[in-house]
Amino acid sequence: MLEFERPADIKAFAGRALGSSGWVTIDQQRINAFADATGDHQWIHVDVERAKREMPDGTTIAHGYLTLSLLPRLGADIFSIRQTSREINYGANKLRFTNPVPAGSRVRLHQTLKSAEDIEGGVRVTLDSTVELEGSLKPALVAEVVYLFFD
Repeated sequence: MLEFERPADIKAFAGRALGSSGWVTIDQQRINAFADATGDHQWIHVDVERAKREMPDGTTIAHGYLTLSLLPRLGADIFSIRQTSREINYGANKLRFTNPVPAGSRVRLHQTLKSAEDIEGGVRVTLDSTVELEGSLKPALVAEVVYLFFD
């Protein structure tokens, strides 16, 4: 894992790969908890029996937004900034859910620092982020996400 002392220190890595997270299993329990938290109980996510009959791979799939919501957790495996007063998810410039994540599969995050720009009191960081789906050549998610790190 990369460790930076202050937000400004990350700017030296612009254009470079930051690394990869560890693998995380997306089990049905996690999918159900996300459905409960968001109110999105569409059967393709939560109805295991129906998915066995009607889904192409015979299993439920994770919500795309569940996969997206894992970026902060997975990103914590890749880099940290020791002296920052706060970190804010600022948004996404580009986001695509490119492959379904079947229940029971594992994912990990790869990140490249696209840019890091000074803002008042900190740094705006833009990361090219790819969520890999174990055993698949096609990623589950590709996104250009933006965070603000404050001194």
